[in-house]
Amino acid sequence: MFMKSTYSSAGVSISEGDRFVESIKPLVKSTFTKGVLSGIGNFGAFFKIPTSLKNPVFVASTDGIGTKLKVAITAKKHSTIGEDLVNHCVNDIAVCGALPLFFLDYLALGKLRSPVAIDIVKGFVRGCRRNGCSLIGGETAEMPGLYSKDDYDAAGTIIGVVERSKIIDRKNVKKGDVLIGLPSSGLHTNGYSLARSVLLRKFKLSRYIPELRTDLGNELLKVHRSYLKVIRSVTAKYNVHSISHITGGGILGNTKRVVPKDLKINIDWNAWKPNPIFTLIQTTGKVSDAEMRKVFNMGIGLIFIVSRKDVYGISKFLSRNKEKHFFIGNIT
Repeated sequence: MFMKSTYSSAGVSISEGDRFVESIKPLVKSTFTKGVLSGIGNFGAFFKIPTSLKNPVFVASTDGIGTKLKVAITAKKHSTIGEDLVNHCVNDIAVCGALPLFFLDYLALGKLRSPVAIDIVKGFVRGCRRNGCSLIGGETAEMPGLYSKDDYDAAGTIIGVVERSKIIDRKNVKKGDVLIGLPSSGLHTNGYSLARSVLLRKFKLSRYIPELRTDLGNELLKVHRSYLKVIRSVTAKYNVHSISHITGGGILGNTKRVVPKDLKINIDWNAWKPNPIFTLIQTTGKVSDAEMRKVFNMGIGLIFIVSRKDVYGISKFLSRNKEKHFFIGNIT
């Protein structure tokens, strides 16, 4: 004789979902800016179109966190990846000149455990508050059978706005322009499949590694840096020709996206010293220079492409604001 089937017996708890939503409402509300017109609960989120711009253009980007999630799951540390995702998405539109307005998240879990899910949302909230945007909606899905009970995935969408005349793209890049690189905090959110394959064969996440000055888990979970403030401050004072956010594909792969095809990018790979984590991956896995540069950011998370005549002024401005930077190449 068969027992009666329920959603709960199939592995999905509606009541746990309801409790989770109620618990995150005050967290999410803390990110609301003046543009938010509704709270959590409706089928759609409402945001007032900014009226301060003469010819506003929306800029959008969607991304995930990739297999960095496996590090968080194994380490049982879930409070940073939400901020990773927000910062990654914010950077992607900030390099276009856009100011972020609001963020939407998608969180899918094998089993909804409120403490874990709340930690993840706290990361979303922290990222939104630090970037001045609102977390106005999202989806949380419990999906047994597709994910194991401890696994989850997260994705996010950012919407921002820019005055059409102030869009930053490749059209202004010229021969002779200089590349100014800003440091990354580490791997950011890219290359983790290779990093995990190489490092976790030899080290446990709890292993303290002297050259990293921390344990491996903490190093691999360093938050993907947001460059929004430095982008806004530099572009407010100087004519920046283009900006590259260094994600999957490395320095050349990403910078090609913001440089006209008839121009060449020259990188001086000796202009800076990569973070120790990159050296550890390369030596442990015997990874070639070419492969490292194709997969990882190699310690440079953002690149300003600027006219040679503005290099001194921008460099002085960055130094005055205690922003470390390197002259890493030019356009020919």
